[in-house]
Amino acid sequence: MTCRVLDVSFGTVRTLMVVKGHKYTAAILGFIEVTIWVVAIRHIMLNLDNLWNILGYSLGFSLGTILGITIENKFSKGFVQMYVVSKHYTDKIANSLRSSKVGVTILPGEGVRGGVAILVIIVNIRRKAEVIRLIEKIDSQSFISVQTAVPYRGFIHSRK
Repeated sequence: MTCRVLDVSFGTVRTLMVVKGHKYTAAILGFIEVTIWVVAIRHIMLNLDNLWNILGYSLGFSLGTILGITIENKFSKGFVQMYVVSKHYTDKIANSLRSSKVGVTILPGEGVRGGVAILVIIVNIRRKAEVIRLIEKIDSQSFISVQTAVPYRGFIHSRK
């Protein structure tokens, strides 16, 4: 089970590195992942009659996924782009974020019931939870969308 937890953890982090375009890091993690997997699968194949080995292998996969995502969240680098739509508190949210040294752009939008304002925020991924807390403290009903951002060039104001 331990080998499976390790290889899936490496695989999860490797996949996230691929998505972010970190090809050399992903390649190194892939090498380690497959080496551990070969050792684990060899043991399983030699002991297919042992149900506990099979269940341990399966449990290792599940725990490895959780551990891999936890590792990625703890050590992740890069930026996220957030879109926020608040019915009544757009300016208050923007001012609060700006006072916390988070850059905010306000764009006009058109919703089904009329005009809305959309906050666009690009922030270091390590500040994502902090920014969400600040937004939810002001408007717990706001719509928040978060996705990975890969800056091409330019200035990102959200620095601490």
